[in-house]
Amino acid sequence: QVHLVESGGGLVQAGGSLRLSCAAADGTFSSYTMGWFRQALGKEREFVASIGWSATQTSYVDSAKGRFTISRDNAKNTVYLQMNSLKPEDTAIYYCARSKLLWIGVRTSRYEYADWGQGTQVTVSS
Repeated sequence: QVHLVESGGGLVQAGGSLRLSCAAADGTFSSYTMGWFRQALGKEREFVASIGWSATQTSYVDSAKGRFTISRDNAKNTVYLQMNSLKPEDTAIYYCARSKLLWIGVRTSRYEYADWGQGTQVTVSS
């Protein structure tokens, strides 16, 4: 099990940007696929973005394509989610997660992830 810590959430106006970070306290970070999920009040947790262990593969939910960018810095054991052109419907708690398996590509199902951070709140005002 790995300890994941998200940061970078906050309150922003519609059209603004935020950059979320997720730091992993684990030396094998680079071998795992990482994902970002979000959960709005009263809704199910949904996939947002994923990046494979080699960073050559990324995947996004349709609503995030063209606005969000996932990236990773394996030297820093950190994964990022750059969010631009934010909309009120992006308001949610954002969670990062580490895949169950090593050396795999992107994964969009939350059941493919074993370790989760505590979440960071993103609020977009209209």
